[in-house]
Amino acid sequence: MSWDGHDLMAAMRHAAAVLHSQVDEVNALNVFPVPDGDTGSNMLATMQAAVAEAESVAPLERTATRVAAAISLGALMGARGNSGVILSQLLRGMSEAIAGHDRVDAAILVEALKRGCTTAFGAVAHPVEGTILTVARDVADATARAPRGDGSLEHILRVAVDAAAASVLRTPELLPVLREAGVVDAGGRGIELLLRGALASIRGEHLPRGMKLPHDIVLPTRDGLEAEGYGYETVFVILPPEGARLDPAAIRARLDRMADSVLVAGDDRAVKIHVHNERPDKILGYGLTLGTLSRINIENLDRQATDVRERAKLATERALISGVAPMRDGPAIVAVAAGDGLSRVFSSLGVTGVVQGGQGENPSVGEIADAIRGSGNREVIVLPNNPNVRLAAKQAGELCPDVYVEVVPTRNAAEGIAALLAFDPEMSVKDAAKAMNQAARAVQTLQVTRAVRDARIGRRKVQRGNYIVLGPNDGLVAADSDRTSAIRSGIGLLKNGYELLTLYRGRDVDHAAGQQLRDQLATELDGVEIELVEGGQPHYDFLIAAE
Repeated sequence: MSWDGHDLMAAMRHAAAVLHSQVDEVNALNVFPVPDGDTGSNMLATMQAAVAEAESVAPLERTATRVAAAISLGALMGARGNSGVILSQLLRGMSEAIAGHDRVDAAILVEALKRGCTTAFGAVAHPVEGTILTVARDVADATARAPRGDGSLEHILRVAVDAAAASVLRTPELLPVLREAGVVDAGGRGIELLLRGALASIRGEHLPRGMKLPHDIVLPTRDGLEAEGYGYETVFVILPPEGARLDPAAIRARLDRMADSVLVAGDDRAVKIHVHNERPDKILGYGLTLGTLSRINIENLDRQATDVRERAKLATERALISGVAPMRDGPAIVAVAAGDGLSRVFSSLGVTGVVQGGQGENPSVGEIADAIRGSGNREVIVLPNNPNVRLAAKQAGELCPDVYVEVVPTRNAAEGIAALLAFDPEMSVKDAAKAMNQAARAVQTLQVTRAVRDARIGRRKVQRGNYIVLGPNDGLVAADSDRTSAIRSGIGLLKNGYELLTLYRGRDVDHAAGQQLRDQLATELDGVEIELVEGGQPHYDFLIAAE
């Protein structure tokens, strides 16, 4: 038994369906009992983007190679959060192993699982045991050692599912923080569910009841581009002839001479093109010299001009692209922000592109890449403002080889704002990023939210509904049934010497409650200036910065 492209597509759909049916369970597997667990949601969004791109391949052209290449491209552009980026790299490695094959048999699947694991490990600078990477490696090792049995895909997938399940159960033994929290690794559990879905596909089992995979998902594109002279927006995917390879850099250089607003994303097996020019026929003609075209879409921008102009005014708050101008010297800043208030703060401080999102609502790699290219600068500094966005920001930079990208690893928006205040446009981009990183780490920050379940964190017990105060690395600082008491306790543990305390008010806290907290703290913190700022961030009642 082997998979052709249609079978591979069915396996992906089943995998996404099973993950979808358990996504809340995966999200709940959070080390901290906070209300914004999103590992499952990020992995599902990545899978949905992969499936959507694969479905764009014409039915008569769905060989295993073509479908696998589309899966890889879709996952790369749609990856969200660290778990989604790692999943996209697993799929990328698997796609590389499938390349050149019209069908996938047991031996190719074993090699694909191995290659996927190697690629995923290569994407993480400091791999940690007891995570999604451990589960992927255990699956690859188990399938490589397994007797071929009847030589079927079903046999290999049964081995993979069993290995994943056992590995997930071992994750608390390898990662003490999981053991203390009483949970298994969420990303590893996500991998197990995806493998169970693929196995269900081979067995002919129906999709989980109520499962709805959207068919209208599209990869992040540069919709809303404002072009002087307008013309046509042309988008398509190129797949090379069998045995051939694409050169994204050469394609980009050629298109730069033919069109404006050129976006080229992908690798040597599949490339997505997005350009603006007056002659889409010439763009498509060039594409046809390189391979087969799919997912072709052409829009007349002249008809959209009025709407585009209006959207362009909101670019910094909605992460739209305006990259038709010649590339400018000097670094631009792109920042990720959760909440309208924080977006306005970043825009007022000179951020070129604000990408909406944050914890619980991670932006995709493609969205960040769009903002980088949309800056119109040759150099860009990215402020992810969340550890779970950092890897996506790095991947986004790699999608923009014509732009030099530095990622300053800010852990929250308050650190991002501190970094911005230290930005010196006269510095080289490397020196500016270094100074911004130092400034970000100099500010003390706290985040205030509520526990969504009972938990033991270290030696402290936390009850569901308690207000909890977390440090910048998500360590528990304080907990109390009363919000103000919890905040007082957290502030009391800050290092002395700060002169300004900024309270960024969350979406679910009204202005009166924020003002009351500010007034209370003002009477208690002699000599400290206290500012209340509308942040609008979800999940966290207050983000607090001391400097």
